[in-house]
Amino acid sequence: MMMVKQTLCLGLLGVFSFLQLFPWLLAGCRREGEASEKRARQQADAPRGGQSTQTVKDKRVFYSPLAGSWYEADPRLLASQIDSFLSAVRQEPLSDVCALVLPHAGLRWSGQTAAYGIKHIADSHPTRIIVIGPSHRVPMRNMASVPDVTHYATPLGETPLDTELIDALKTSRLFRTVPEANDQEHSVQIALPLFQRALGSSSFLFVPVVVGHLDIESARAIADVLLQRIDEKTLVVASSDFTHYGPSFDYVPFTGNIPENIEKIDMAAYGLIEKKDLQGFDTYIERTGATICGRSAIAVLLAMLPQDARAHLLRYDTSGALTGDYTNSVSYLSIAFTGQWRKPMKTKDPSAPAKAEISAHDKKNLLDLAKGALRFYLEKGKVPKPEALGVQITPGMKQVMGAFVTLKKHGQLRGCIGEIYPRRPLYEAVIERAVDAGVHDPRFPPVTMDEFRQLHFEISALTPPQPIDSYKDIVIGRHGVVLQKAGRSAVFLPQVAPEQGWDVEEMLYHLSLKAGLPGDAWKEGASFTVFEAIVFEDEHVQ
Repeated sequence: MMMVKQTLCLGLLGVFSFLQLFPWLLAGCRREGEASEKRARQQADAPRGGQSTQTVKDKRVFYSPLAGSWYEADPRLLASQIDSFLSAVRQEPLSDVCALVLPHAGLRWSGQTAAYGIKHIADSHPTRIIVIGPSHRVPMRNMASVPDVTHYATPLGETPLDTELIDALKTSRLFRTVPEANDQEHSVQIALPLFQRALGSSSFLFVPVVVGHLDIESARAIADVLLQRIDEKTLVVASSDFTHYGPSFDYVPFTGNIPENIEKIDMAAYGLIEKKDLQGFDTYIERTGATICGRSAIAVLLAMLPQDARAHLLRYDTSGALTGDYTNSVSYLSIAFTGQWRKPMKTKDPSAPAKAEISAHDKKNLLDLAKGALRFYLEKGKVPKPEALGVQITPGMKQVMGAFVTLKKHGQLRGCIGEIYPRRPLYEAVIERAVDAGVHDPRFPPVTMDEFRQLHFEISALTPPQPIDSYKDIVIGRHGVVLQKAGRSAVFLPQVAPEQGWDVEEMLYHLSLKAGLPGDAWKEGASFTVFEAIVFEDEHVQ
């Protein structure tokens, strides 16, 4: 799940070294010597590349190493190039753009495609831009890296980072600072000059987030952490190129009708993104081997998007079309999502259980929603709106809580998917996770309509998760547990250990195995987060 093939473009150092022999395949990267004189004029007094920062009192400036290779080092030439990209966009501007998917090749190659997305936010003036991009050079797993500087600089100026947000993110064990991951990572830097030109270099706060290879659970957890800390004036960008076709990328699934077949792969992936179908997107990549280098960044965005967000494909292009040579080709998509981020949940005491209880009437309604949502999906192939299910949404169902939906058949697990962190109304989480548990749990084939009548539904509504100092604080039967170690994580709901007859140590042994770690990995270097659950099922509603 969510693991990029070793042979992806720029996926690992070996591939990157190979591609250095092909400057055009590096998405327009020009030889360093071509721009050395210009860069010397612009940065004579500045640290070169990403290997160091300049400190002035508390100000720490990172100078992007992309100038002179991935884009022009001369600010006049760079500004002129970006202006030409933006002026070529003739589309009517969209309203309420909350997120984008943008390519991250050199501006010569993907700048025009990226401009289609950026043109649509030029008038909305976001006050914060979070760019989530994949780590191409530093292997990381199930974690994200943020920088430890105050400003990013390009030839077009300095842009301040949202250091308060970055510091808040690093209170989560999912976020840390890995300097070598951020400093040379083009995926989170390449769009900055376009944003600076379209919006002004100091008119927004910038947050570059480099993600490693993520499984779906980690993608959702990172999404939840971000969602708790953003507002309606935040723009979230997933940075990704799409199909990398050709022998240079070890991806030649066909040899005929290459442009048409490349587009089919890309549009099938876009179709799942349009549906906000994270599990389907992941399954598609695993099944086809589609070489989408930013799949983990896209996964985080899909896990973040509001339920009512709508996707808009703004532009599609390929390097093969630009050069007329499809021997090796990289695809570029510009996608906008319209909608509004929900304001973070505010509680006086986030460690306390949910304040409002769930009444028996609300439990029945939530179970009816879960069953109705899965039935609706099996019949119509899409996730229903609440009004389509004929269930009244009460204030108690609107509580912001995490939730899991568990399906059993003849007493055996048939699917279980959920979200730990509270980020949206409980009824919305139940609808979506009921569908996920039925058709997107990778451990099982999708539920069929014939099976539906044999399913037993169980819902777990969760209190906010809290870290604990020691595994000795875990109470079996009361606490659900998230174990994290070495970039891996796994979760058990509170009812799992009692159902299996495990004590704490037995539960942690199996939780370690579930995380892909040795059974005794919990004993040293692991961290634990606990939560509680209100559990109810369709046959025994209290």
